[in-house]
Amino acid sequence: MTTLMTTVPTDAAIAAVKTAARTVVSTATPPPVAPTGDHHSLAIALFAVVVLVTLGVTLWVGRQGNAAEDFFAGGRDFTPLQNGFALSGDYLSAASFLGVAGLIALYGYDGVLYSIGFLVAWLVVLMLVAELVRNAGRYTLADVLALRLRRRKVRAAAGGASVVVTLLYLVAQMVGAGSLVALLLGTGSPHARTWTIIAVGALMIVYVTIGGMRATTWIQIIKAFLLTGGSVLLTVLLVVRFHGDLGELMRQAADHSGAGHRYLEPGLKYGGSLTSRLDFVSLGLALVLGTAGLPHILSRFYTVPTARAARRSTMWAIGLVGSFYLMAIVLGLGATALIGSAEVRHANSAGNTAVPLLALVLGGGNGSTGGVVLFALISAIAFATILAVVAGLTLASSAAFAHDVWAGAWRARPAREQAKNGRGRRRRGETVPASRSEESVSGISEQQEVVVARFAAAGIGATAIVISLFAQQLNVAFLVGLAFAVAASSNLPVLLYSLFWSRFTARGAVWAVYGGLIPAIVLVFFSPVVSGSPEALFPGLDFHWFPLENPGLVSIPLGFLAGWLGTVTSSEPADPDRFAELEVRALTGAGAA
Repeated sequence: MTTLMTTVPTDAAIAAVKTAARTVVSTATPPPVAPTGDHHSLAIALFAVVVLVTLGVTLWVGRQGNAAEDFFAGGRDFTPLQNGFALSGDYLSAASFLGVAGLIALYGYDGVLYSIGFLVAWLVVLMLVAELVRNAGRYTLADVLALRLRRRKVRAAAGGASVVVTLLYLVAQMVGAGSLVALLLGTGSPHARTWTIIAVGALMIVYVTIGGMRATTWIQIIKAFLLTGGSVLLTVLLVVRFHGDLGELMRQAADHSGAGHRYLEPGLKYGGSLTSRLDFVSLGLALVLGTAGLPHILSRFYTVPTARAARRSTMWAIGLVGSFYLMAIVLGLGATALIGSAEVRHANSAGNTAVPLLALVLGGGNGSTGGVVLFALISAIAFATILAVVAGLTLASSAAFAHDVWAGAWRARPAREQAKNGRGRRRRGETVPASRSEESVSGISEQQEVVVARFAAAGIGATAIVISLFAQQLNVAFLVGLAFAVAASSNLPVLLYSLFWSRFTARGAVWAVYGGLIPAIVLVFFSPVVSGSPEALFPGLDFHWFPLENPGLVSIPLGFLAGWLGTVTSSEPADPDRFAELEVRALTGAGAA
């Protein structure tokens, strides 16, 4: 998702909001202005409402159940519609809400390609992942692997990769929250961004430690409803503004894009060189394949009672996500038509302020109460989006640490020693009941896992806060793209191999995870997003040698290749009985949690 989540340069954004917007020939639009000091109370009130509502939901839901299944899987009693809203809420981050429309406003046709990539990704999830993961696992991705590859190192690798992916995603969301609040409050003070990051981090810790998956799911449902409603409101206002003539909207967008008809044709952003074409292919691979490996998306499938419900949840999510991105296309065109690509770019080089600026114009424009109210409302919805996503990410990372790294790898030593003595060794043909508790495997109870997960949420939240404070002045777009690339490079290969390849071994699993994780991180570190360009993290340095901004084109094949090499070179053959057990359970649901 490169260029989707850059840090918003609030000073420039505020100045741009105060600059006159470009106007539609047939409909004169007053120049938009940012909220003045008199309107800050409205912004603060709307943000306070979002926080109070989400905290109220967390406290209410947190009292309903304290079992491990409630904390990690929400009791598995959500309906497909509810989980579909939650899935779309988890997926539609601030990067989607603010970034996709901004990219379309800047690059037209090439920006639309982002929305297509995000939507196609859900077809991969529906066809290859949703039902099988729901049947084969309990709480995390590593549960699917452990069903046939019962090794501490496999759980440690999968759990560690999940923590890395979610932490990268988390930092990007929190830095975006700081910039968004600073923009809404009309201040470029770094102290405002700092305290916003700390507040968001504290809220996400409260959401997870008190409410667990139940509260996080309901927060996602509320967020998805607000996001969809806000998008529908802006879209209707925009269509009415152009009297339902979408052709006129496209013509005006092309006229105010600064590129003429090239705005409506491919190649404005990608296609100028072979490197840019390869970069688009790399980004597309990461977006399409990465969704199926995102830990906070995979954990959603455990909140419904059956695999059929998981499939129906995904279908609801496809409908909601698809509708949102169709509206994002219209909003992006509207931002160009009413404001102009130059003003959008001046506000933020990545276009992240396009939607708030458009809301200001549609609400009445320069100095109008309606414009300020709509601007504040859309920004508050974006803030709710960030709160919901960071809560889901924190829960996924804390569950991966507690359930996989701590209980499944570190505390699994007693089970391994028992197997060495012959008491825990499984005879050929003997299956392990799915109801066997974690206590019989690792020597600890699931309630202990919940306690560790709560502490892990606090620790991960604190870590994300510290990293975000140092990163708030930096370009963090690569963090989101890297999260997708790491998920597609490490989590997806090991998941698909485990589900569909009978010869897959524990060595192959470990090699697949690290063979995709390490190259993805190394290649990004030596790419133009870190050094060697004016928009890089370190613009004054140049040590890059990898030409692409996203490593997916290289790191994703390396992850699959490493898994294959690890398997064919493994001295220990795969256990056909365990694969048969996994296959039956994944396809039929027999013995599923």
